[in-house]
Amino acid sequence: MSEYSPKLKKTVVLVGMMGCGKTAVGRALSEKLSVPFLDSDHEIESAAAMSIAEIFERDGEDFFRARETEVIRRLLDNETGILSTGGGAFMFPNNREMISKLGVSVWLDADLNLLWSRVKHKDTRPLLRTPDPRKTLSELYEKRVPSYALADLSVKAQPEYAIGDMAEAVLKKLRTRPDVLEDLS
Repeated sequence: MSEYSPKLKKTVVLVGMMGCGKTAVGRALSEKLSVPFLDSDHEIESAAAMSIAEIFERDGEDFFRARETEVIRRLLDNETGILSTGGGAFMFPNNREMISKLGVSVWLDADLNLLWSRVKHKDTRPLLRTPDPRKTLSELYEKRVPSYALADLSVKAQPEYAIGDMAEAVLKKLRTRPDVLEDLS
């Protein structure tokens, strides 16, 4: 628990590439702020009773993205907390606009080498099920970074950061936004 009691006024929506730490950092932040942790991918999987990979395989990416937008909207409307989104969610202007209107977007900005070190041994990433996953990640990174750069706030990930360090860096950035985080100390 932090040394002060902040009040979260808007949902903090963590955006960024797969492997940047949205889930782990989101959980740590929710604990520090005593607010719920929400995960749009988890909510989609629960509603569909399928994994994201299975949804992609059965229904395609367009179907998945439409459900993702619906879920993010519902989560932003229903509860103030920390929301982790899928890596592709912030690519769509309607999602970016909705997130900035109803919450605050925070880009967890990790470089390509750090991302690769985190995802290369996982088979849970449907977009990386290609003959050359490193090249695919690099192409996704180049395509997505300009959209992530449109986030309301950004925090640079460092390879030496533990989850708690990154959560503290995000908290420090949120303190610059009294419309998002009110210091009650």
